[in-house]
Amino acid sequence: MADIYIPNDIPPLGGLERDIDRIVRNRPACLYLPESPLDFHRIQSAAAIALHMHQPLIPAGGPDLSTAPVISNLQYMMEHQHIGDNHNAPVFHWCYKRMGEFIPQLLNEGNEPRVMLEYSGTLLYGLQHMGLNDVIHALTSITCSREYRRCVEWLGCTWGHAVAPSTPVQDFRLHVRAWQHHFLSLFGVEALQRVKGFSPAEMALPNHPEVAYAFVKTLKECGYQWVLVQEHTIEQPDNGSPPQLKHIPHRLVCRNAAGECASIIAIIKTQGSDTKLVGQMQPYYEARTLSRRDLAGKTIPPLVTQIADGENGGVMMNEFPGKFFEVVREARGSATTLLNVSEYLEYLFSLGITENDFPVVQPMHQKKIWDRFTPGDSVEHMEHVITELHRSDPQFHMEGGSWTNNISWVRGYENILGTMLEASALFHEHITCKGISPDEPRYHRALFYLLASQTSCYRYWGQGQWTDYGREMCRRAKHIILSMSP
Repeated sequence: MADIYIPNDIPPLGGLERDIDRIVRNRPACLYLPESPLDFHRIQSAAAIALHMHQPLIPAGGPDLSTAPVISNLQYMMEHQHIGDNHNAPVFHWCYKRMGEFIPQLLNEGNEPRVMLEYSGTLLYGLQHMGLNDVIHALTSITCSREYRRCVEWLGCTWGHAVAPSTPVQDFRLHVRAWQHHFLSLFGVEALQRVKGFSPAEMALPNHPEVAYAFVKTLKECGYQWVLVQEHTIEQPDNGSPPQLKHIPHRLVCRNAAGECASIIAIIKTQGSDTKLVGQMQPYYEARTLSRRDLAGKTIPPLVTQIADGENGGVMMNEFPGKFFEVVREARGSATTLLNVSEYLEYLFSLGITENDFPVVQPMHQKKIWDRFTPGDSVEHMEHVITELHRSDPQFHMEGGSWTNNISWVRGYENILGTMLEASALFHEHITCKGISPDEPRYHRALFYLLASQTSCYRYWGQGQWTDYGREMCRRAKHIILSMSP
């Protein structure tokens, strides 16, 4: 194993599953509402914004790809600012910590700012590995301080920013758990209890019934109450049409071939992915055009929800701060306010509304399957139905949906998906099935490379350097796993 670089600062990624289960299972029903000074009865509408932050880990800490130390892509950008857009690295650094500056300033002015944050595990590790303690300290302040924490809601995610539809289901669970372990180590028990929502990487929602069922089942078993979904990745079960009430919570119900059901609250992100929507605070201005509507015999404010990269692009780097300040100040005392999703849901539940009152949706294209397949029949029969639909319907696919219809996370990436699946199979054959404890350092080394190798970045930029990075990370994962065998 001499030719494999092993980081000496791998964060906790496993081993505390029972403790984490206990933490999330024992969370109070209301965490945000008791601390909120907002007058919910006079609110006519609301907007929620989330900032997605991610940097992958890459084998680029030296000239030789096969032996180079693994570093954050942010570190590579910092060290090579003369290449391409890497000169933005210092601004990215500021973007990762600036909410720690914005929230206290706005609160001190008497405002009620709100923002949801989603940081991948690879980014959090990269920030620590680079020694950017200023970022961690800024985030800790607004996450853990009773003075600020009502304004900031963290969203869970996959540790390695892995897209759910094309990540082995057993590995998806490892990603979800690893992020919880890492977050707990940084911010503590109370902070982890407040993480109720989940943000899928690339807004990718599985639509194969078996994978979708496992996706929702994993989230619920890991303690999540709600998930963010893109509007064009879901459909109404009765007619296959897009949801009509986009600004109220829904219930995402997923069934597998055996007829087992798993459901979770779904908050719909409307429109395609465009950083201008958040950068220019479009959700707030859209919310101002809306008013209360009826649900389960109650009148509730609709919620317009958007998520965007928090650091990427000129609008987010340069225009967002000013616009965020402007909107937070304008919303003070207004009938349209900023809310975070869990705070909003706690308010709805306080009215007596329950999850069963929300309209039901399912992943895209599933109606076509259920029209031809009866739950309880065999998986083999379901796969036959899916094969026939592929043959007869050019619009049908089981690749899942994401923020864009233009990018496939599968087609054209067989060379990296194959080695990724090999690494996954080896991990579960040589580690999981043989009962190697997550407490062992060698388990963490193998898991670190397995999860880091599955980042979506290796399948976003097309063939070339990034797929080379991905294959190298998979090679290292496989090498470490095989070295653990007797």
